[in-house]
Amino acid sequence: MATVVLLRHARSTANGAGVLAGRTPGIELDETGRRQAEQLVARLEPVPLAAAVCSPLLRCEQTIAPLIAARGLVPVTEPGLSEVDYGEWTGRELKTLFKEKLWSVVQQHPSAAVFPGGEGLAGMQNRAVAAVREHDARITAEHGQRAVWLLCSHGDVLKAILADALGQHLDGFQRIVVNPASVSVIQYTDTRPFVLRMNDNGGELASIVPPEPSPEVPQGDATPGGETGSTA
Repeated sequence: MATVVLLRHARSTANGAGVLAGRTPGIELDETGRRQAEQLVARLEPVPLAAAVCSPLLRCEQTIAPLIAARGLVPVTEPGLSEVDYGEWTGRELKTLFKEKLWSVVQQHPSAAVFPGGEGLAGMQNRAVAAVREHDARITAEHGQRAVWLLCSHGDVLKAILADALGQHLDGFQRIVVNPASVSVIQYTDTRPFVLRMNDNGGELASIVPPEPSPEVPQGDATPGGETGSTA
């Protein structure tokens, strides 16, 4: 299967204001976020991208816009990668939400958390994981096993996808940190996913490009003793 670069949208005006934006329309990147979006062009330059898939929300579209323009790609909009529907929590300040009884459930037992008038975190994980695996299979079929593609989404959505790839229960997903404009990388195989990066905010990315298949280790198997690393 292919390799997916999971990109959290760059910093938004809601991030800076401490507001839970959710699916509120029209939330844009702030000045810092716009700089982060521009910097992604150079940062991802060593990585050949076969395709791009994006949440339908504006802050994600703005994040990938400079990169998409530089690569000449046409992104696919995927509703399954949209932000959590936080229902009645949408638009509220975080400093008031932690007083809610549901807050402790979100922190300690997120698989049981359902937002009033919105969706549950378990349902969000199901639709997000289904979406990423569906697009990965499609892109692999179109571009081959060594294809690399970009997915731009939101913090909790990406944490849920990473938890699934790690074989981790959703109740542990709050242990994962995904900062604005950070990169995480998953390489899917027929037997298991490999998590190559998590919350990477500035490291080199050339080594995430899959090498030619090795005759020594079957595809999808882990190398005993660990990978040998790049020869560059």
